[in-house]
Amino acid sequence: MTDVVRDSLAVAAAQYTRLLAQMENRDGYPSSWSAGGLKTVPASDWTSGFFPGSLWLLYEATGEPRWRSAAEHYTAGLESQKDNRGTHDLGFMLYCSFGQGLRLTGNPHDREVLLTAAGSLSTRFNPRVGCIRSWDWGPWKFPVIIDNVMNLPLLLWAAKNGGASRFADIAVRHADITLQNHFRPDGSSWHLVDYDPASSRVIGRQTVQGAADGSAWARGQAWGLYGYTVMYRETRAPRYLARAQAIADFLMRHPRLPADKVPYWDFDAPGIPRAPRDASAAAIMSSALFQLAALSEPGTGAPYTQFAMDQLRSLAAPGYRGAVGGNGDFLLMHSTGNLPAGKDIDVPLNYADYYFLEALLGCRRALARPL
Repeated sequence: MTDVVRDSLAVAAAQYTRLLAQMENRDGYPSSWSAGGLKTVPASDWTSGFFPGSLWLLYEATGEPRWRSAAEHYTAGLESQKDNRGTHDLGFMLYCSFGQGLRLTGNPHDREVLLTAAGSLSTRFNPRVGCIRSWDWGPWKFPVIIDNVMNLPLLLWAAKNGGASRFADIAVRHADITLQNHFRPDGSSWHLVDYDPASSRVIGRQTVQGAADGSAWARGQAWGLYGYTVMYRETRAPRYLARAQAIADFLMRHPRLPADKVPYWDFDAPGIPRAPRDASAAAIMSSALFQLAALSEPGTGAPYTQFAMDQLRSLAAPGYRGAVGGNGDFLLMHSTGNLPAGKDIDVPLNYADYYFLEALLGCRRALARPL
């Protein structure tokens, strides 16, 4: 695994050197690539923070000043989003960019941006429902998607670093209501729960980006695993550890998980075994499992570490990791964004790369820990 990590980080540096060159004289943030060329998104897109976040992770991996300089440049371009109250994704956008910058450099300006962003995110909280509203579009009254647990760490961080104490209360309340209403007995989750904002009653459950409402959309399961792992890390509340472990058990033992441990885009997708894979879900799972292993009781984390390493081996192999100069200069191939909408199917995605890099660094730390 030491060789896998070293080689993958070297490929990442080569690819992202090329991707930075592609972005010269172009606006926005690289998002994906297909036969039509490089796709970019504006700062307001939910995925905008992953490219600067990947640059920060390359800086952490190598210590090379050029990655810090590039990361600072692309991170600065997101500052306007700190006042954006129209999205629930400020954690993805700003905690993956400014948050990584603050962690690695201690820049006090990054801290102020994140505190402002936490305040903006908190305005989407409805105390009657007990959750942060996800989407402002569609037929729902008060939609909450499983992805939203990934934005809670921004609020928990802010409450510990000079922000209002209520930010932590919001994060915990949202996580608890989601625990109550999003999960099925087998450990899987629906994608979306719709609430009546007047009564807080659940009025619908759907899986908008999955194969069917009752299916297990792979990336949604990965978001839940990662989100509750981090909620446990930040609060040490046993209920969050139990939920993360239940999701991990569902994923690791699923009979339709392929042998290479890179899931189909939905565990109940029609057409298995010819259904598209989702490398992004595998990368998110791997990163989360390295963290879950480190948080587990001594002697109990080894299965999580082993599974995460197995996923990394697969993702680092030629079947998933693009060759230098190929794949639009992204790292991973074969991710699926939103198949029901016909969007980003079997392509590289910026968030797949981000969590792949995070998992590689998680593996490096795991290898350094004494047995």
